[in-house]
Amino acid sequence: MNQPAAPTRQDLEFNKNEDSIKQLNFQLQKRLEKVRLGGGEKRIAAHKAKGKLTARERIDYLIDKGSETVEIGAFAGEGMYREEGGCPSGGVVVVIGYVQGRQCVIVANDATVKAGAWFPITAKKNLRAQEISIENRLPIIYLVDSAGVYLPMQDEIFPDKEHFGRIFRNNAVMSSMGIVQLAAIMGPCVAGGAYLPIMSDEAMIVDGTGSVFLAGSYLVKSAIGESIDNETLGGATTHSEISGVTDYKFKNDEECLDHIRNIFDKLGAQPTAGFSRKAPQAPALDEKEILGLLPADRVKPYDMMDIILRLVDNSEFEPYKDLYGQSLICGLARIDGWAVGIVANQRKIVKTKKGAMQMGGVIYSDSADKAARFIMNCNQKRIPLVFLHDVSGFMVGSQSEHGGIIKDGAKMVNAMSNSVVPKFSVIIGNSYGAGNYAMCGKAYDPRLIVAWPTAQLAVMSGAAAANTLLQIQVAAAEAKGDKLTEEAKKEMFDKIKARYDEQLSPYYAAARLWVDAIIDPLQTRKLISEGISMANHAPIEKAYNVGVIQV
Repeated sequence: MNQPAAPTRQDLEFNKNEDSIKQLNFQLQKRLEKVRLGGGEKRIAAHKAKGKLTARERIDYLIDKGSETVEIGAFAGEGMYREEGGCPSGGVVVVIGYVQGRQCVIVANDATVKAGAWFPITAKKNLRAQEISIENRLPIIYLVDSAGVYLPMQDEIFPDKEHFGRIFRNNAVMSSMGIVQLAAIMGPCVAGGAYLPIMSDEAMIVDGTGSVFLAGSYLVKSAIGESIDNETLGGATTHSEISGVTDYKFKNDEECLDHIRNIFDKLGAQPTAGFSRKAPQAPALDEKEILGLLPADRVKPYDMMDIILRLVDNSEFEPYKDLYGQSLICGLARIDGWAVGIVANQRKIVKTKKGAMQMGGVIYSDSADKAARFIMNCNQKRIPLVFLHDVSGFMVGSQSEHGGIIKDGAKMVNAMSNSVVPKFSVIIGNSYGAGNYAMCGKAYDPRLIVAWPTAQLAVMSGAAAANTLLQIQVAAAEAKGDKLTEEAKKEMFDKIKARYDEQLSPYYAAARLWVDAIIDPLQTRKLISEGISMANHAPIEKAYNVGVIQV
């Protein structure tokens, strides 16, 4: 077992790194503050003038005071739909939190953003919320206040498998799985969206503000010539006393939310996965030193063990095959009391027993082979997996190809893909190409995947991509007989790199829900702990089987 190292000396380099991440964290907080305003202060004031709480106020009122929360997709839609006026946070707030001590998923439409209308990213974010509920068998609460599909973009949200209709299919499937679904109609609930609350186990409606109908009064008039107001057509009195569509009617938001808490107070216990947990211990080494240990210059090497020992309980880590395949660190530890298996990219240069030098952040055949075996062992022992990304990719070149790097990489991907224990990914630095895949990127079903503000996510680095694309464009120009000057090549390179660098940003990834959240590095322990807590609600029912594996 590794013994805690002495605290790092506060030298100039440490201070420079610390200042860099603190600035990134400051920018993160400022961007979160802006996102939390939804459609802006004027729209919030107009919304509250109707006697309604905002989406975030509803969630704050509902959850247990002082309990831990994890927000999913806060930056969803950022920088997207500019021609439509934007869609902050995807027009919906998703939080994993506690109601009457019971962990659950809460989904609240933000009616200050385009009246809560559904954009393509809104559907994707709602589906992610349901996916989290399904994978972890968590109860889910829908706080509905939406004008329905954003009609100018209906072709991008209506008909496909992962579009709007999938939400209601999931309602039905989740019900059959015994996952508790509660819905509160706290504003408009229109057209196909009307099925979401009514396909939940129980539906509540707020008098005077809540309404639900397949077609509003204008469409009714157009379709069948009937003149009727929306309240008579589908208001709280209609559906609670005439149609029987809703189960409860309340005079305001607070009364409705109180009733949800009363329901949660009486939910029966469910079986757990039984993941090992002991009394949490803080790291023996100062967790805040992480901010100074991670280089501001992402090209510089560093020892990933310095980061790990400041994330795990009592700074205790049990390495697996630590003298072999050293470009990947594998081992067991506890985080906030939970037993975890950690797979992390080593960023310092290492020397093998055969005398070969291995670059940090690169996955070699020996490290892929080790990681595959470690992942299989964690599945055997029912230990959740945590992946810490700072990876440039797999080693390339004739020596690696002849040594079977594809075969060994495929073995690691296979072992990880078929894991039945929950997986969690934290992108610390780089997460490039097939390295992202092997380290459990979004495509490989991590229960949660988050990024530090220092993260970059793409097929390859900006410089590498720009150089590759530049060579292609220069060759194409020269094939036409055009001879480019060095100045023209530099201008072309800078333009390509600027566009690519924008796509490398963790905010670009978060806007598209390639990561669930961007977090302050000092929130990592909490995030992983809450993630395993939710995963513990879902007993492992499938045997671990990797199928045909490369050997």
